[in-house]
Amino acid sequence: MGDLEAFHGSKPAIDADNILIVRGMSRKQFNEELDEVLSNLLKKLGARQIDMFSEEGGNMIGIMDERIRESVDIPGETDITGVYLLKESLEAMNCNVAYTLGLIDNVGTFIVTWKDKSGIGPQFVEVVAANIE
Repeated sequence: MGDLEAFHGSKPAIDADNILIVRGMSRKQFNEELDEVLSNLLKKLGARQIDMFSEEGGNMIGIMDERIRESVDIPGETDITGVYLLKESLEAMNCNVAYTLGLIDNVGTFIVTWKDKSGIGPQFVEVVAANIE
């Protein structure tokens, strides 16, 4: 959140033993593409980037979903397509969206950022860190 200048005013959406989800807004203007910003952030964190569409990526997203369900009552089954639906929903609202999945030791990270395509308003950021063991 600090590197994306989204820490000030950020709030945890979930703060539990096995998962932390933090949401914030950044007023930082990014000169490069959002995918590149997130890729560079993972490198800076020492995380290995995971392909979202790989078996490993699907397993990580499933575990993260389980961690969320341990903290919040969510009806229905675990559905890894929710990440893809999130992107489609934000794009349908005229937003540029980028997300990445990474692994640091036994901590899975998911970072998503979006902003209105008009360029007006803040860059929204959500970071998920979950124990994947």
